[in-house]
Amino acid sequence: MARMQRPRKNGKAAVSDALTRRRVLRRIAAAAALAVVPRHVCGGEGRTAPSDKTTLAGIGMGGQGMQDITRMQQLPEVQVVAVCDVNREGPGYLSWNWTQGKEQKTGGREPARRAVDATYAKQTRSGKYRGCVAYNDFRELLAKEDADAVMIATPDHTHAVVAMAALRRRKHVYCEKPLAWSVREAREIAEAARRAGVATQLGNQGQATEVDRVVREFILDGAIGHVREVRVWCPPRFWATPATWGRPPETPPVPDGLDWDLWLGPAPKRPYHPAYCPWTWRNWWDFGTGLLGDLGCHKLSTVFKALELRYPSSVEASSTKPDPEVYPLGVIARFEFPARRAMPPLRLTWYDGGLKPPRPKGLEPGRRMGDVTYIGDRGILMGHRLVPEAKMKAYGRPPRVLPRSPGHDREWISACRGGAPAGSDFVKHSGALTEMCLLGNVALRAGKKIEWDGAKMKVTNDEAANRYLHREYRKGWSL
Repeated sequence: MARMQRPRKNGKAAVSDALTRRRVLRRIAAAAALAVVPRHVCGGEGRTAPSDKTTLAGIGMGGQGMQDITRMQQLPEVQVVAVCDVNREGPGYLSWNWTQGKEQKTGGREPARRAVDATYAKQTRSGKYRGCVAYNDFRELLAKEDADAVMIATPDHTHAVVAMAALRRRKHVYCEKPLAWSVREAREIAEAARRAGVATQLGNQGQATEVDRVVREFILDGAIGHVREVRVWCPPRFWATPATWGRPPETPPVPDGLDWDLWLGPAPKRPYHPAYCPWTWRNWWDFGTGLLGDLGCHKLSTVFKALELRYPSSVEASSTKPDPEVYPLGVIARFEFPARRAMPPLRLTWYDGGLKPPRPKGLEPGRRMGDVTYIGDRGILMGHRLVPEAKMKAYGRPPRVLPRSPGHDREWISACRGGAPAGSDFVKHSGALTEMCLLGNVALRAGKKIEWDGAKMKVTNDEAANRYLHREYRKGWSL
């Protein structure tokens, strides 16, 4: 399948882009020329030639970014041409390979560049390849590289500025969850993606699984009747909590190779401290979005699709000890949704930090409680199994009516090459999903129940709460 061509604004832009593309292809060809290149690199029967590959650049080369770019490299239609990170090279990144537990790794642009080249080198007879370029600043990468697509795995507070810059250049975009740091950013990124007409995908891989399809098919089949309540919980954060609440008073030197000012991006300026990065930034309101922003986009995606959700009508949240700097240890957020088509109003309750909902009625003693429970007029679905287990055995599987996914990454690459939109497309799904999660944080910080007008993107019962929908960017930054 031919790669989808990005729209061009004028002839001058087309000439400039053509020249840049020729430079990219010359670099790939020069790297391949270091060795006798096997057929599976050059193309041939059943293979994708270099000139027809979807070229990809990775921005944010920490633990998750390294995992993402490694997976993408395994797809024969993809050629990784560049990587970018504000850190040249450093320790302390979580591996994100759960078979290794929480073992920490080295991350940054240089380890990523070496890893990309090493992977392609294995495909050559000589074992040599040098074709990936490393950048410090994503703006320079986007200006110099004519990559078709970008993968973004920076901290939450820079997702939007990087994604918007890529979308304005008509790049296809894969962004780790959540899509943005603020509600307004999420809305504007989704709208920019719609205008750009490119392929997009959020990094909530669970949406592409068989479990997602089975749960939705249970709901479609009416196995538990009309769903009026959903309860979702997750365990304590998997990243380290701060040693103390509030900002650390120490101001150690910035590690060699880390561009701290660029790492801060649009966030308010503050001195460097290892409590913020490389991967504990999720604790801090200025940089992360807590468990609700992070895992909410995973756990609530299927709920969102199965029950045709969009904007809640109200949200309220409470927590363990609040702190103006740090996400609380535990949060409970309640979302109310109006009726949708033939579906009745819904209450969705989120529990995190180890806080849990009551056990579902009918759940057998000793049976572990699942993390997502749907409560309907005629039964209960916990995860992808009916409660109690005897009812599950009697019912069996629901009819198979939904198309299956070829895989989360392949969905996106296929969309980049002219296929159907991916399952977590910014416009159709993940923009609104991210907004919902971040509204929980808005209610938490407002300290009261908020009434929400989704169409106008406005809190209607407390004008002051609207300040949490976005923030003023640091000088020199804009969306």
